[in-house]
Formats: sequence, structure tokens, C-alpha cells
Amino acid sequence: MRALKAKVGLGLLASALAVSLAACGGGATPAPAATATSAGNAANGETLYLGTCSACHGPDATGVTGLGKNLRTSTFVAEQTDEALLKFIQTGRPASDPLNTTGVDMPPRGGNPALTDANLADIIAYLRSIHQGS
Repeated sequence: MRALKAKVGLGLLASALAVSLAACGGGATPAPAATATSAGNAANGETLYLGTCSACHGPDATGVTGLGKNLRTSTFVAEQTDEALLKFIQTGRPASDPLNTTGVDMPPRGGNPALTDANLADIIAYLRSIHQGS
């Protein structure tokens, strides 16, 4: 029960911090604050991340030059809701997409079709737990 209260408290704190930081944008429309995931298991997500995502994003999620972006400091990750991030990972991003800045395909489900949506929620929970802000 204590762990659940701590997770909820951290999630609320992270959301409040994201809103506060977005409000400092100098008149620009702030991006929607990402919400802490409640459905995912970050510990399981770390294992899944290491088995699938680390090949391109690095074992420490700081990216691999020429392959995958740094996910620890990614503003894209920070600005997405869990639902939007889930959809992005489910779909991937081809190298031909104008928003793809690496020139390398991000395959659907990170190239691992065996990952379920619940697995992806766990990975998102892990990414939220290691994210260092934007």
C-alpha cells in the first residue's frame, strides 16, 4: 500500500512539475503534460526495454548514434500522453516520414511483434521512470 501511495504521489508531482514548466513557456501554447502511467509495471518494462528497444536506443536509453534517439531527455516522450506514446510505438515511424529525424525506420512495436499492448504499457512506465525532463 505504501508503494502504491508513493507511485501516486510521484505521478501527481511529475504532472504538477510538467504543468509548471510548460507554463514558463513565455506565452507559447504549452504542450499537454504527459501523465504518469498507472497501468504499466516499470520493472517489467525495463526488462522488455532491454530485450527490444536497447538495440537502437541504448541499454541506458541515451540513444545510439545513427539509430535511435535519447529517450531519457526526449521532449517527444515528455510531451506525449501514455495513450499517444502507445499508439506511436504500436505504429512506428518510417524513415520516409518527414518527422523522422534519424533517417532510420522505427519499426512497429520496436520490431518485436510479440510485444502486447500491456508489454508496451510496461515499457512506457519504465520510460516515464527514467525520463530526466525536457
